[in-house]
Amino acid sequence: MKATKLTNKEIDKTELPVIGIFATCDPRIDKDSRTRAKNIVKMAANQIAGHVVSPDKKEIPVVYSEILVDGERQADQVALQFKKAGVNVIICVPDTWAFPQLTVMSLLAHFPNDTPFNFTTGNSGPRPGVVFTHATNGALAQSGRLSHINVGSWNDVGIDPIMTKKTKESLIDWCYAAVTFQALKGKRVVVFGHDSMGMETALPHVSATRNQFGIEITRLDMKLLSDMLTKKSYDERELLKLKKWIKSDCLKIEIPKETDEHNLDKSLALYLIVRDMMKELNAVGGGFMSQLEWGSDSRGIPLPVADIMESLFNSTFDHNGPKEVIPYATEADVQALLTQLFMTWLSGGNPPLFMDFRKVWEPNEIKEFAKQNKVKLSGKSIWEKKGFVDGVNSGSASFDWAAPPGTPHNEIIGKISFPKAVEYFSYMGNSVHFISPAGIKGIAARLAFSSISGMFSLVWDEAETVLPPMKFSKLICETANPTWPHTFVVPKHASMLEYKQYAPANHFHMTWNLKRNRLQYWMDMTNVLSVTPWKEMPLFQEGIDRPLPLLYLINGGENNTKIKLNR
Repeated sequence: MKATKLTNKEIDKTELPVIGIFATCDPRIDKDSRTRAKNIVKMAANQIAGHVVSPDKKEIPVVYSEILVDGERQADQVALQFKKAGVNVIICVPDTWAFPQLTVMSLLAHFPNDTPFNFTTGNSGPRPGVVFTHATNGALAQSGRLSHINVGSWNDVGIDPIMTKKTKESLIDWCYAAVTFQALKGKRVVVFGHDSMGMETALPHVSATRNQFGIEITRLDMKLLSDMLTKKSYDERELLKLKKWIKSDCLKIEIPKETDEHNLDKSLALYLIVRDMMKELNAVGGGFMSQLEWGSDSRGIPLPVADIMESLFNSTFDHNGPKEVIPYATEADVQALLTQLFMTWLSGGNPPLFMDFRKVWEPNEIKEFAKQNKVKLSGKSIWEKKGFVDGVNSGSASFDWAAPPGTPHNEIIGKISFPKAVEYFSYMGNSVHFISPAGIKGIAARLAFSSISGMFSLVWDEAETVLPPMKFSKLICETANPTWPHTFVVPKHASMLEYKQYAPANHFHMTWNLKRNRLQYWMDMTNVLSVTPWKEMPLFQEGIDRPLPLLYLINGGENNTKIKLNR
């Protein structure tokens, strides 16, 4: 027998996780009940198929097995089927009693211990699939293995039951977390430069990131980008296309001098160069250091700001039309990049927003500022009663956040202006400016790392954008930087005092239409500590939060269990 030589054909660079669905069964039950069990597997698979997508909108493959797992032999058969199909996310949909060790325990022995595993079952009296679920979930928790259960509902009787909408939604949310967890293993982000401005909270914790998330961090020197700009390592015709698109559709672009025109060209060329490098390296995200060496250190040769480049990566479109969001972090803030990356995947590709945690406007400050500027307020709006954060940063502001979700791309770009950069960057090109509309809801969050525990945490809350009257909003922008994007954010549960005190870094990030339970499922799978120290945050809201895994309950709580698992 000879060894087999692998072909040199191009390998699919967009390999996605595969979701596998099966059912256990009891060998003693009647034929109709077994047929029903098989139909439930097919039904569950079809409920998921097409409803879970990657950020580039590719549908996540879903496969199922009609072999009912009665015992060890069938467990081995289904495991082999799943392995051949590339399954790395597993769902069991039991409708009857089965024997835990002979079925699920034997099947899972074929897969790595961190393979996401879910029980979704009907809450049926005549058919004790839920009894089996609790028995096996308890056995898995006892052995230290994480699993999630979705005790939902489908018809108690009948050969072709259909799960309820609520059961389906809970299962799809879990799938998004599992797909994010598995899809990003082995992926790569590319960061240009070292830790920008000496921000310790932005450091690339290479080993910790690799060990906890399976993500590699490629670090490149910015001299390479400088050289490629000088060598014009980009398609000049495409640069003209990009520039024409920016100039023709945007609200306003400020180019007072010929040197500013050249700086704009360099800024746009930077996007084309980095885009092609990211593609070559199969990168799923990136970051750019900027300060100080790139453009703020007078001992060197100042180069153009990367604001437009960073915004384009985080947007769902560019001069070529719709595109995948590639999360990008200004100031080489790797923990910002990871936060944006995970939340983009969990949301199915929604654009992230990178912001400074700038001024927190408390109600008394809002009233005083309005009085000083002779602006009459009603006192009734949520931002007047609770306050808000002025989220503002020169880079990474996704163009999409200039308008409500779902706005046509040509309308979005028409709401954006590109003023000449000011303050530290006055000689280096154009900023990106817009004011986000009110009513955008999602999750605002930030990853943090601790050398004491060797673990990542996520500080997070639900949040919503608000918009004071435009005259007042522009005055607020003037207090920070009027040439940068501004998004006024109100957290749902945190008070302004809590928000000010518990920010883990100077940057925070928001992704729209991201559900709480998806984030929680993902934190379970990645063993990330969930940090929500808000007095008004409930421990559990039915239908919004994921049920706490049994593994945590029998080991002293969520954080205690996660810390133990990290040892």
